[in-house]
Amino acid sequence: MTTTQAFQDARDFLLRHRTDYDTAYRDFRWPALDTFNWALDYFDPMARGNDQPALWIVDAATGQGQPYSFAQMSERSSRIANWLQSLGVGRGERILLMLPNRVELWDAMLAAMKLGAVLLPATTQLSEDDIRERVQVGDVKTVIVEESEAAKFEQPGLDLARKIVAGAPRAGWFAMSEGYAASSAFTPQGITRADDPLLLYFTSGTASKPKLVEHTHVSYPVGNLSTLYWIGLQPGDIHWNISSPGWAKHAWSCFFAPWNAQACVFALNYARFEPKVVLDALVKYQITTLCAPPTVWRMLVQEPLASYPVKLREIVGAGEPLNPEIIARVQKAWNLTIRDGYGQTETTCQIGNPPGQPVIPGSMGRPLPGYRVELLDMDGAPVSEGEIALPTDDARPAGLMKGYANNPLATARAMQGGYYRTSDIALRQSNGYYVYVGRADDVFKSSDYRLSPFELESVLIEHPAIAEAAVVPSPDPLRLSVPKCFIALRQGYEESAELAQDIFRFSRAKLAPYKRIRRLQFADLPKTISGKIRRVQLRRAEAERAADTAARLPGEYWEEDFAAE
Repeated sequence: MTTTQAFQDARDFLLRHRTDYDTAYRDFRWPALDTFNWALDYFDPMARGNDQPALWIVDAATGQGQPYSFAQMSERSSRIANWLQSLGVGRGERILLMLPNRVELWDAMLAAMKLGAVLLPATTQLSEDDIRERVQVGDVKTVIVEESEAAKFEQPGLDLARKIVAGAPRAGWFAMSEGYAASSAFTPQGITRADDPLLLYFTSGTASKPKLVEHTHVSYPVGNLSTLYWIGLQPGDIHWNISSPGWAKHAWSCFFAPWNAQACVFALNYARFEPKVVLDALVKYQITTLCAPPTVWRMLVQEPLASYPVKLREIVGAGEPLNPEIIARVQKAWNLTIRDGYGQTETTCQIGNPPGQPVIPGSMGRPLPGYRVELLDMDGAPVSEGEIALPTDDARPAGLMKGYANNPLATARAMQGGYYRTSDIALRQSNGYYVYVGRADDVFKSSDYRLSPFELESVLIEHPAIAEAAVVPSPDPLRLSVPKCFIALRQGYEESAELAQDIFRFSRAKLAPYKRIRRLQFADLPKTISGKIRRVQLRRAEAERAADTAARLPGEYWEEDFAAE
């Protein structure tokens, strides 16, 4: 059996059992691969003569954008691979890729894979300092950049062998548009080992300095079979993943998972996110499967969802746990259940709610096919509530990173005792479903009680005025710390003492006495450039306040301010 056939057999098994979780989880096996190049061994043969739509990018302002077929994407990427090779790009060379959702992004990804080069995807939101750090730490020699971002790479001190611009030609840069004149017949220069490096991602750094996550020609191309299964993708689907290029989730659901399923990747380019524009697009372009982060879902539910006749079959959320209140609102409007999924930059989707399975409110689901999940305490002993850990022995999942590039200490710290430890805490229920508790650094004690910020936030977001919430410990001379909630309001609401009082009242009615919010502050929530709330920043700011201070910050209220009630 060829490696390509082994991969396709594993894929086909999951497609056949897409709603039969018990069989899929029990019998699925990762394909054993020694040599494998997803672009050459799977994509090109699948795409040959295949006129089905593969990529559909639409401009929101004009409505313009025609789909590219699988055959076109195969040919375009081979031309770019030949052109890059003529410029001197070789196997193992590191390419920083900073492109928005334009076809050149997918062309470059496939082309680099065919060459055996290593990609460092980056968001266009990076500053000049961020870019300098990534070029130096990542040992980058080639960059492929959107024309509007090129100036950031013209700073002194960047040791680059070649700069390539997508879009209008630029002095001192190679124009990617010229690459499409190269031959469409590509011949690889040597074989690709399954464990050769393919992708290097900088982690988003919610709690620590970003690390460089190394993925191979198997860990994401093959490992995202678990993501395909979680989303419920099928051949011919039109799949929209609302995610910015440069982040691992974009590779999950805008590249490997949909194309593994032979589905069409859809992207809508807009100047700023507007819920109505997104909902109109879902209807107009007849999207069948949708993945969006909780921030997007929280904005969408502020619109009259029931008035949009969507053609969606599957809807999922990832990036952060999804609050049950949001799931309930969407279910009521569309009779569809948002199915949560959990994974990291270091992995593909590990835990989730696949199609056809009961969704337990507040749970992120069960381990997905190919993933064996353990919960461990600080000493490495199995527990029912502890750190999510993945075995690194014979049960090592294909979707697990190789390690942190050039950082053996960080790799050893994460891969200890025969497990990869995620730093995420979860509770396993008796029915086998997992409940997310929080980052190991986010969980805190108040008096002698251990509190999960996510649990409290899930309740608070049910208040009609609250769009987003972030709970952290605030120093207290009696209880050590008390729960404080930072609040971003929904449209139509303004901060006031009366609203603060109502939220405290809501907290008392909905939460046990030891869990209730004792302090709150109306504020813009700090986020990483991937959109995750930086609770670590809020927590650090609170920790620096004196425990006995009675001074209020702007927009801050304490429960005792309303003692008369």
